[in-house]
Amino acid sequence: MFVDHAKILIRSGKGGNGSVSFRREKYVPDGGPDGGDGGRGGDVVAVVDGGMRTLMDFRYKTKYQAQNGEDGGKKKCYGKSGDNLIIKVPPGTIIRDVESGRVIADLILDGEQRILAKGGKGGRGNTHFTNSVRQAPTFAESGDRSVERNISLELKMIADVGLVGFPNVGKSTMLSVLTKAKPKIANYHFTTIKPNLGVVEPIKGKSFVLADIPGLIEGAADGIGLGHDFLRHVERTRLLIHVVDVSGIEGRDPLVDFDTINNELSLYSDKLAARKQIVVANKTDLVLDEEFQDFMDVMKTRGYEVFKISAATQQGLKELMEYVTQVLDEIPVEPLYTEEDLTEVIIEDESRYEIIVRLEEDVYVVEGYPIERLLFATDFNNVESLRHFEGQLRKRGIFERLKELGIEDGDTVRVLNFEFEFYD
Repeated sequence: MFVDHAKILIRSGKGGNGSVSFRREKYVPDGGPDGGDGGRGGDVVAVVDGGMRTLMDFRYKTKYQAQNGEDGGKKKCYGKSGDNLIIKVPPGTIIRDVESGRVIADLILDGEQRILAKGGKGGRGNTHFTNSVRQAPTFAESGDRSVERNISLELKMIADVGLVGFPNVGKSTMLSVLTKAKPKIANYHFTTIKPNLGVVEPIKGKSFVLADIPGLIEGAADGIGLGHDFLRHVERTRLLIHVVDVSGIEGRDPLVDFDTINNELSLYSDKLAARKQIVVANKTDLVLDEEFQDFMDVMKTRGYEVFKISAATQQGLKELMEYVTQVLDEIPVEPLYTEEDLTEVIIEDESRYEIIVRLEEDVYVVEGYPIERLLFATDFNNVESLRHFEGQLRKRGIFERLKELGIEDGDTVRVLNFEFEFYD
């Protein structure tokens, strides 16, 4: 089964907790703190596997979680970091964050990889919280939370050249003749129900990948027929071969067919419509030259290169493929998305370091990743840990900002789902 779209849930590993521990040595007050730091949680990483061709692996397994970091130990022993979770995807996979709709990764090359969710940092052990007043801290930090994200995977196949045109114009026959691909071929519409790829080498040492895209019809860009599902697979092509049946045996006008398909390409994507096209007049063995001369004249007037072929008898295919090879040498390979287009993994967004203090009705709200991180690292059952939490709020200027908003003793402050009363 050919699967080119999937949605999955990913979760990075949680950071390990820092340790509260004391040395048992003579003449050392309270034994001295020696709690180690927790290990970092594993990342979720997408890696291109050149041997994969579909997203079938994600049809039945939809949840993926990296390993959590281990807690710190005694004698300043660090907890083991969690292993990264590697998710293998086929070349040409585009990954989006479902919530924002933004593109996280556009993976093309074999072995190319991108982090989709960062693992949580490990919490610091109690050795980090000593000062001139607090010689033997009895608290440590909890590990940072994991990152959970719904993502969509969309496969846009890697091909240099795409065959486009109405159903039954001979694209599958061309592919089977030119390559070792074996698409289903029959004399009825929509015989191709999935894109087929093949490698063509018309000139020794110069090869390219040719894709047969399922037949399009009017309305394809709006989801009619198979076109809406498979137009994505010609987006990466550098060149389009527009195959037209000039024999008229289907009862259609080749000029109308040509304009209809180009209109659908334009409706789907301006970039796709602007892709260079070579026009191929197929089934010329069934008609006389003068019967399609008008079509040839119109195409040349519009500036298109036109090749007369017969896929069934292989007439004209060699010359066509040699010309395509020459044209490809002049067209650079360009990704669909540049690095500027891609959204950095949200956990690494600079905005996560911003702290917001605002008044919402009668509650003072403090939000932002640094405060959330501090909150989850605090043990509210430990007095020293609570004092550390309060000291960090003062140090970061949160109290001053609350006062500027008019907060008074006894007013409610909310951080995430935690609420407490303010007293200065």
